[in-house]
Amino acid sequence: MPAVPASAEEPDVLVVGAGMAGLSAAIAAREAGASVIVIEKAPEAERGGNTRFSNGAIRAVYRGVEDIDRLVGGLSAAERERAEFGSYSREQYYDDLARVTQYRSHPDMADMLIENSRDTLFWLHQQGLRFVPLYEWQFKLPDGRVRFSGGSALEVNGAGEGASEALFRAVERNGARVRYGTKALSLIDEGGRIGGVIARRGGEDIAVRARRVILACGGFEANAEWRTRYLGPSWDLAKVRGSRFNTGDGLRMALACGAVPFGNWSGCHSASWDLNAPDVNELQYGAVFKRDDYLEGIVVNAEGERFFDEGADIRALTYAKLGRAILAQPGQVAWQIFDRQGASRLHGEYRVKQSARFKADTLEALVARFDGIKRDQCLATINAFNAAVRTDIPYDPGKKDGRCTQGLAIPKSNWALAIAEPPFEAYAVTCGITFTFGGLRVDQECCVLDEGGARVNGLHAAGEMVGGLFYFNYPGGSGLMSAAVFGRIAGRSAARAARAT
Repeated sequence: MPAVPASAEEPDVLVVGAGMAGLSAAIAAREAGASVIVIEKAPEAERGGNTRFSNGAIRAVYRGVEDIDRLVGGLSAAERERAEFGSYSREQYYDDLARVTQYRSHPDMADMLIENSRDTLFWLHQQGLRFVPLYEWQFKLPDGRVRFSGGSALEVNGAGEGASEALFRAVERNGARVRYGTKALSLIDEGGRIGGVIARRGGEDIAVRARRVILACGGFEANAEWRTRYLGPSWDLAKVRGSRFNTGDGLRMALACGAVPFGNWSGCHSASWDLNAPDVNELQYGAVFKRDDYLEGIVVNAEGERFFDEGADIRALTYAKLGRAILAQPGQVAWQIFDRQGASRLHGEYRVKQSARFKADTLEALVARFDGIKRDQCLATINAFNAAVRTDIPYDPGKKDGRCTQGLAIPKSNWALAIAEPPFEAYAVTCGITFTFGGLRVDQECCVLDEGGARVNGLHAAGEMVGGLFYFNYPGGSGLMSAAVFGRIAGRSAARAARAT
């Protein structure tokens, strides 16, 4: 095999991947005095990883309206009057993370995320990210006010693109260098010490040496073969909500050098996604194909049956597991059905022209437009649902209201309203995968560990590559937060270690 030419650059810290985790790592490492190069597989026009595709929601501990005021740069009197911002304690965060992961989230990983979340949120603000209140995910009160349900109280101004551009500006301002169109192929293993990566750029393989390497290049959600291998049958049919470049490269390289796999390798963040969406998302679309307003109606499969509780909990704690449920249905398809009242509360992305949308003045005419469904059973399901709604319990969109169905095999536990008032609307949906949960085992400094619990010398990991945090589901907004938290920790610890050698 011919010798691989060495790059002229040899930084203290080499970061692989330029999403929220990688850029946070690069900034933190520069703040600690290390020289930094970031290599990114995507061309510059497609930079930003999965962060670029996100809606910008971020979940962190906050102490009340004064934290929100500081982070948004000053709330107006009207905003303070309109919203009940509440607070989100460490204990609430632990409880939400534990419940949605079925109490499997590793305590060390949960501690790192939650205990660093508030400080890291303010640190991101210092780097130039601008936040606005996340009104979309909150309870809407009848008088027009908004009651925050805790956790994801903020979103980045400009969503994922705004977050990405602000971080790139901070990276450039801090003096880190970014090399686009550079794909990491393998780690340079020098007798048990990682000394850089072999990368391919412009058709040429180069050796980029560094004292420390941080892998922050995402999971394997855009790799159909790996999805089928680890997540199971039919996962090759899922649509990819994020970056086409997240194909598991970092995981493959780390495992080849003795890193131990850790966490929920058969699990992922997957949501309800429009059936008309492309197989792999494109930057021009962003999050327009998300279909997360299932709470406002009912969802049926090709058998014409409901298959999950649409009102089990607030959207932020249920949406990321719905894609898996849809993928398990016949044909990997489902239909969200709303009457006039429910449709009036749908968010704007439902109205994009590409939507797989159906509308009719009667339920019979609506269902007749669905392809591949048992129409008579679907109508029977709607009628049975309508008859089961507990009309003696008041409907209240400002909280989990307990307005439920009675006597159905699968209940709707909150916000149950009959599908009765025309016109009626429906949206065909399928599974959209966002990121995978399986990753590497890391310690408190985000150093990668081997099967014996020892550090893989010279190697750190952050973001989606860290395993053990999410299982089965995740609390909305904690993906961006964990990327920033673990990226910042990895950057600091890698810089310290590099400068000590």
